[in-house]
This record gives sequence, C-alpha cells and structure tokens, in this order.
Amino acid sequence: MRILRATSLTLGFARRFTTHTRPNLLLTNPERLLALLTNPRMPVQLILAGKANPSDVAGQELIRRWIHFIRQTPARQHVVFLSDYDMLLAEHMVKGVDVWLNSPQRPWEASGYGGMKVLVNGGINLSELNGWWAEAYTSDVGWALDESSDGSDILETDDVDANGLYDILENEVIPEFYNRNEHLVPTTWVGRMRKSMARLTPHFSSNRTVREYTRQVYLSAASAYLARTAGSGAIGVRMADYQAVLAESWPLIKFGNVSVSTQGSSQTFDVQIFLHGLDPSLVKLELYAEGVMGSEPVQIELKPVRQTDRRSGASIYSASISSSRGSTDYTARMLPRFEGMSLPLEEPLILWQR
Repeated sequence: MRILRATSLTLGFARRFTTHTRPNLLLTNPERLLALLTNPRMPVQLILAGKANPSDVAGQELIRRWIHFIRQTPARQHVVFLSDYDMLLAEHMVKGVDVWLNSPQRPWEASGYGGMKVLVNGGINLSELNGWWAEAYTSDVGWALDESSDGSDILETDDVDANGLYDILENEVIPEFYNRNEHLVPTTWVGRMRKSMARLTPHFSSNRTVREYTRQVYLSAASAYLARTAGSGAIGVRMADYQAVLAESWPLIKFGNVSVSTQGSSQTFDVQIFLHGLDPSLVKLELYAEGVMGSEPVQIELKPVRQTDRRSGASIYSASISSSRGSTDYTARMLPRFEGMSLPLEEPLILWQR
C-alpha cells in the first residue's frame, strides 16, 4: 500500500525524543491534528524519526504515543514513523520534506542543525524561536511559534505553543502550499522557499562555521602557541615564577575598609587593600555587580590612588560610577593580572570583599 504522496504537503520532524525537544507537541490535541492531516482538499502528511536514550523512559513513552496514534486512528494513512534514525536517514528526510518542524522547550535548543540542513534542499522552517532560528527568522523566510508565554509554567507554555502551532499550520502554512496559479504552481510558497535558500543558506552553513572558527579561534590559538613557544618557552618560565609568587602572597592579601561617597549622579568607592609586599602590577582590583534583567555583569576596575602604609602594603583604590544602582549591589574583588595568561583558566585565584 502506498502511503506517502508527492503532491501532499509533507512535514518533517527528526530529533532525539526527550521531553525538552517536545516531539509530541502536535499530539496535544489529537482530534485537531487528525482533522488537519485528513482534510480532503488540503491533505498533510507527517514524517517522524528519532530515538530515545535507552535510559530515558519518558522519551520512550513519547515514541509509544506516536505509534499508538498512527495505529489506532486514520492517521496511519498520513503519518510515518521511521525507525533506526541515523545520518543517512536524515539525509533523505531533508531532501524530501516541505516544512521542517522544531519545537524545543525554550531555552533548551543548543543549535538546530536539522533546520539548517533543510535550507539548501528547499525546505522551509517552522520552529520555536530558539537556537539558530532565533537568529535566522524573519516572516518572509519561514514561520515561528509565538512567544506570548514566558516559559515559567511548562504545561501552560506547551498548551500555548501547541495552539499556536495548529493555528500557523491551519491558517498560514497549509493554505499557502495549496494556493496554486493556473499552472498549479504555489507561487507564494516558491517565493518564500527561494528567499529562504538565498538568504539563509550562505549564512548558516559549514562554510561559515569553518570561517568563523578559523578567524575567532584557530588563528588566535596558533598565535598564542607561537608566543608561548618563543624564546624556548620564556613566557612559560615567567608564568611559573608568577604563579609561585601568587601562591606565597595570596593568602596574606586582605581587604580593609570600604567607603562610598555620593555626589550628584555619581558615587565614589574607596577600597582599602593590604598587599603585604605583592607587586600591585600583578593584580587588579575591581567592583562587580550581577547583571539586571539578563544583562551582562558589571565589572569596573579600581585604580590605586595612594599608599597608606608601606610596611603592610596598605593602599586605597578608587572608582567613580553612576549612582543609578545602589552601592550595595557592588562587591570588590581581587584578581590576578598577567599579560598572555588565560585567566581564570590558568590561574583561578579570586579574593572577594567580605
């Protein structure tokens, strides 16, 4: 019996079956899904593939639910689950589907290579705005699930996203695919497909990956290697000497008084530090505050302004910053400083103001 038809809209979903990838989002409302698949004027077929980890009982149950739906409803004429999912099977899938579905739970999508691979094959993406699709999506190259839910309530988010997925399929994807001109060509669909291929394929490709890794990682790593090996490893000798000095001196470093004065829209921090003979050029003192509303943490270096006691190495470091955040948001901390050393990877010492 022939199941798949070349003239029907074909959706593809191939992922590791686990709860955060939400492969069963379409099964949230089985009746609505069945009506969508079996519409006699605009039929839809769905190709599924994936595996669950042998120890992932919940993931295995997601597969069983799909198998039950396929076997116990008229969906068996419209849905195929392909077993033994591997790279060869994925290669055939990305060539044959019209729309690639991806519905991960935010923000758990690391990348989304399946959606990238379908681009060059003329497939169009319908995905959660997560992973690569958050960067790539515009309304003229594909479709995105609405982000009206903040993701804090998983069950509520699943319901919202499932309804959004049904709505997009019913009101946008399926009608656009079956809207044909006198030559039976879906001109709007083809236009979207061409924009997707032309605009996204060069940007989300292995060529870009290799180019950016080369520029941002490999070349800098090669330069660092040459610097480390120059002069028979002279920098390595200096690093070892530096770390020996830190190991001896670091336990003696102490914070003293911290005072804050406010003038107008700025506040000045004066931090007393006892270095006990450690060369000030070997360390840096900074103010640290956590980021707000997802922003990056604030790190402001304090500068030495005067020495108060030569014997103990007591010095005052100071910095003036905006008073838009309260002074209690900031904490002083001491860090190593050594040009050419990867910090904190190669020297993880840190001393916080208590």
